Amino acid sequence: MVFIDKSNIRELKRFFSHNKNKKVFLITGKNSFLKSGAKKIIFRLINKENIFLYFKSAANPEIFELTKIIQELKRFKPDIILAIGGGSVIDYAKLSNVLYDQKDIKTSIIKNNYKINNKFTKLIVIPTTAGSGAEETSFSTIYLGSIKFSVQSQLMKPDLVFLIPELILSCAKKIKASSGFDAISQAIESLLSRASDKKSVIYATESLKYTLKNYIEYLKNPSTKNSYYMSLGANFAGKAINISKTNGPHALSYPFTANFGVHHGHAVSLTLNEFLKFNYFNMNKSKCDFSLKNRYSLIFKATKTDSIKELDKYLLNLKKKALLEQNFSKLGVNIRNDFSRILSEINLQRLSNNPIKLDRVALKKILLKEI
Repeated sequence: MVFIDKSNIRELKRFFSHNKNKKVFLITGKNSFLKSGAKKIIFRLINKENIFLYFKSAANPEIFELTKIIQELKRFKPDIILAIGGGSVIDYAKLSNVLYDQKDIKTSIIKNNYKINNKFTKLIVIPTTAGSGAEETSFSTIYLGSIKFSVQSQLMKPDLVFLIPELILSCAKKIKASSGFDAISQAIESLLSRASDKKSVIYATESLKYTLKNYIEYLKNPSTKNSYYMSLGANFAGKAINISKTNGPHALSYPFTANFGVHHGHAVSLTLNEFLKFNYFNMNKSKCDFSLKNRYSLIFKATKTDSIKELDKYLLNLKKKALLEQNFSKLGVNIRNDFSRILSEINLQRLSNNPIKLDRVALKKILLKEI
């Protein structure tokens, strides 16, 4: 169940009043927990003696820290896991809740032979960013070095989600820009993903209705109202990709985050335009069981554009206003020199969702912005 209206704090209070003697394992980020105002809210609702507080340290979910979290989880034996933070925090909570009984987590993830039969306990999620949509997905990301892996199970989805727009108001502008664009790209990619269906299309278009209208204002003049709409848009994007998954731009984003420290949503933004143009110009090679032309019509409608050229300009302008640097060299990346390295770390699972089959030549053109 997701609480998204103005009564969410009241519902959160009601939940913990009904569970006041329960042990709570709280996973969060130190800065986000303090700056967002979550600390004040939570410590008014839960007795400190019943909380084990874990501050995550890695910028992106990593196996070594996940193992540490699971050790603490099994030691504390909580009745509730509470995740308050962005996508990394939420992924840690989801992963630890279902992988706690794996004998060799690292090997099982690498070989993709993990078996998830149960979850440790009830999982409650409160996002402090508007963008990842992780609160709505049955999969999570984990890194081993610079290689990104995905873990998937229906048991990973949180039991309760509370969207509290006040908690994302104090989020750093750079994080807002990145996470907000992540939500926008998720919805656009979802519309073009080979696994999309009628329900995911509804979620994706609903997401764009909120994010595109509020994104820039949310960055320049954040308010409870536009923060609420961005949270709602991100939540719908999460619902969409939970069905369809993402594709090209996300598949290609992970090496930029792991190797060059580019925030995830920002990394996704680097190739979104080129993928959109590539897929559009190669529409006759579509591997989808739906009309790719019709899906582009939905994107044109959402962005109030009427051609791929106008869409390209629209998104470039959006990224410019959000101060999302698009010049690879300014981000410390030399595409020609780093191409093989980037290619070796692409998430092939996500890449396979792209509506048009991609090869090494096409990917190089996309990265060199030669489409």
